[in-house]
Amino acid sequence: MISRRQLRIKALAVLYACNRKELDDLDTAEQELMLSIRKSYDLYHYLLLLLISLSDLAREKVTLSGMKRIPGPEDLNPNTRFAENRVIAQLRNNEALRIYTQPASALWTRKDKLNNMKALNRWLSTQGLSWSDHPEVVRIVFSEMIRWETYIDYMKSEDSSYRADQRFVRDLVTKLFPASEELAVSLEEQSVYWNDDLPFVTGMIRNAITKFREHDDGRAIPMPPLFTNDDDEQFVRVLLRKSILNSEKNSALIDAHTTNWEVERIALMDKLVMQLAIAELVEFPEVPVKVTLNEYIEIAKEYCTAKSSTFVNGILDKIVREMRASGGFTKSGRGLIGE
Repeated sequence: MISRRQLRIKALAVLYACNRKELDDLDTAEQELMLSIRKSYDLYHYLLLLLISLSDLAREKVTLSGMKRIPGPEDLNPNTRFAENRVIAQLRNNEALRIYTQPASALWTRKDKLNNMKALNRWLSTQGLSWSDHPEVVRIVFSEMIRWETYIDYMKSEDSSYRADQRFVRDLVTKLFPASEELAVSLEEQSVYWNDDLPFVTGMIRNAITKFREHDDGRAIPMPPLFTNDDDEQFVRVLLRKSILNSEKNSALIDAHTTNWEVERIALMDKLVMQLAIAELVEFPEVPVKVTLNEYIEIAKEYCTAKSSTFVNGILDKIVREMRASGGFTKSGRGLIGE
């Protein structure tokens, strides 16, 4: 589920913390990395729960409108399209979502320690996920939604198909959720690990919902695995560890190729992005050079200064040419021999 791009960004954040002396050893840094990744997975499920909470609120309003002493025409014939959205009904029935989000305190004892990924997952599972402690956020997002033009069109549309329900939920997740300041503030207050995760996670939800099918009741729809494939966890662990261990060597290599710049003036994030790129070039022979360079140039655009991507591109290009000439890295695999 977690993309390689997101894994690289997670590694960059931890490398930054190490550089600032907020993390002082490899094991702690790696544990922080795994926690950050797992929290992204939590956010994925948490936003699915938000969809259900919004639908529950719509159902509640339909029920209350029917209990008025003098109901109006809209109270007697309420529009229940969103309240009965079939995609959200599938999520409400989903067993994997229910199991993941409910607290399981019996999994943890005082003797347990957070010393590996398995223990970390077990501890996080004891916490559970729920919007019950943040009803005001649900109400605000609901108010934003019912004023949203896309929602108004959806509720008025003559197309009452499953595909219309599916399309609206995808738009709700990818357009309204990221645009909601109240939701963003709430998520940032609940977890520092969610500051930059919303665009990534909403994209993952959109992709998952696209695969839902109308005649499925949702009970057995699987949640995507934390890592897209078995290699991803090893990839990000090695990337971080090698970047930390070879920090001085890679930093010196970067300094040697910035002859027209004062080394002290190079932004810290620029340096860290390049250190990660060098570590990836050396440690992962199966990843094409072009892929590595493109990924870190895009990350520099997002997380560094306005001119950083051009600067990072120029320095990495010089380093790659030198390392190719000296045999500093090798690429192997289909289509990579002699790259």
